[in-house]
Amino acid sequence: MLKLAAALELANRAIGKAMAWLCLAMVVVTCIVVVERYWFSSGSIRLQESITLMHAMVFMLAAAYTLAAGGHVRVDVFYGAMSARRRALVDLLGCLLLLFPFCAFLLWASWDFVAVSWQIRESSSEAGGLPYPFMPLMKSCIPVAAVMLFTQGIAMSLTSISSLRDHPRASDSGAEG
Repeated sequence: MLKLAAALELANRAIGKAMAWLCLAMVVVTCIVVVERYWFSSGSIRLQESITLMHAMVFMLAAAYTLAAGGHVRVDVFYGAMSARRRALVDLLGCLLLLFPFCAFLLWASWDFVAVSWQIRESSSEAGGLPYPFMPLMKSCIPVAAVMLFTQGIAMSLTSISSLRDHPRASDSGAEG
């Protein structure tokens, strides 16, 4: 069970680290756009739109990595003071009651949105903007993000279940749980 959790988390962490490199590319392209604009008094709509595309990809494809790294929002004042067993229970319930339904909704809600984008061969609405297939590729990151978050949720749930098994209740062992 923990091997599966580790494998799922490893995949999400690898994609998250790749997104860090995409951040570097985004900075480089932003610098190019600024230099073009202020030193050469010209610009490129494609380059400007590519920054937006990269930014969207970073946020969507690094969400599971952020979850794996514990960088998501939670009330650490309470969570940090909890026992390992209670933290595992909170993580498990959070996945079951919040994360999994959210991922299912995101996948369901984005499916037609992405399919139509591919079907109509969507491109930028701006003259000189990004051609097909960049818009559908960006939109495809939405269901991919849902699947990645779901797999990270499975990894967290498996880890939590294992932790709950390894840390018996205080009333069972006489120790604090």
